[in-house]
Amino acid sequence: MINISRRPRRNRKSSAIRDLVQETTLQVSDFIYPMFVQEGTNLKIEVKSMPGIHRYSLDNLLEELKEVTDLGIRAIDLFPNYPESKKDRFASESHQEHTFYLKAITAVKEKFPELVIMTDVAMDPYSSDGHDGLVENGKILNDATLEILGNMSLAQAKAGADILGPSDMMDGRVGYIRKHLDDHGFTDVSIMSYSAKYASAFYGPFRDALESAPKFGDKKTYQMNPANKREALLEAQLDFEEGADMLMVKPALSYLDIIRQLDENFDIPIAAYNVSGEYAMIKAAAANGWLDGDRAMMEVLTSIRRAGAKCILTYFAKEAAVILNGR
Repeated sequence: MINISRRPRRNRKSSAIRDLVQETTLQVSDFIYPMFVQEGTNLKIEVKSMPGIHRYSLDNLLEELKEVTDLGIRAIDLFPNYPESKKDRFASESHQEHTFYLKAITAVKEKFPELVIMTDVAMDPYSSDGHDGLVENGKILNDATLEILGNMSLAQAKAGADILGPSDMMDGRVGYIRKHLDDHGFTDVSIMSYSAKYASAFYGPFRDALESAPKFGDKKTYQMNPANKREALLEAQLDFEEGADMLMVKPALSYLDIIRQLDENFDIPIAAYNVSGEYAMIKAAAANGWLDGDRAMMEVLTSIRRAGAKCILTYFAKEAAVILNGR
């Protein structure tokens, strides 16, 4: 027999031993489930590029949330789909008290008071230009956008949001929003900043869901260059100093190194967004029989946790919860 003193395979010889020495664990409470709401009644419209994901009217959203919460999912990120008729340059609809998104937040919180509601803070769902900032002469204005984001954030906090997710990537927006919330008495509302949000090709299906693609150009003047790593530290440091409670990396799968970098450098929770394109790729490959969809899903989610993410925003939340619950 060959003399090998160290045999790593000994720790893999049975399922029980593999579980005993497993380094990274995944649990349902790690998930934030992104969901889409729109005006109307009795609506459940599948997003064609995201099989299994739907846009709901409020009545059906509340019904769906019964199943979501029964699976043990304790947090959602709610995104609104607005018709073009309600969009303008200034995203005015975003902070109107009567608007359906704010009413939906309140209704969800009233019916599911223990469910964590995260909201999206950005202009694009409400903007006639489809950009995350105010547009003037083809340019995205940074500082002028902050007041709009501040009003939007305050309206969402008043509606019952627990966590605000500024996804716009404007400079200084976390500090502006934090001060605006604090000045109005909402010191307990958290901010999960999209700190390292890259100008990625993996957002396409999400834009289908919201029907919010830019009407011109792209988002490269505010979202990050996928080639850059050190810049993520700068963005995260600024958000940390401005009062963010959690830092997010988006997308997740192509940016595991960025998740690790932030986890090693900041002593607050790191989140990662397993985005629509990452979801759609696995769904398409599984539908064609090219891979085992469930195994690929769990491998991806585990890799995101292994990289250092404490919270994972993922469209796989329900399916993964079923597996983790042993159903």
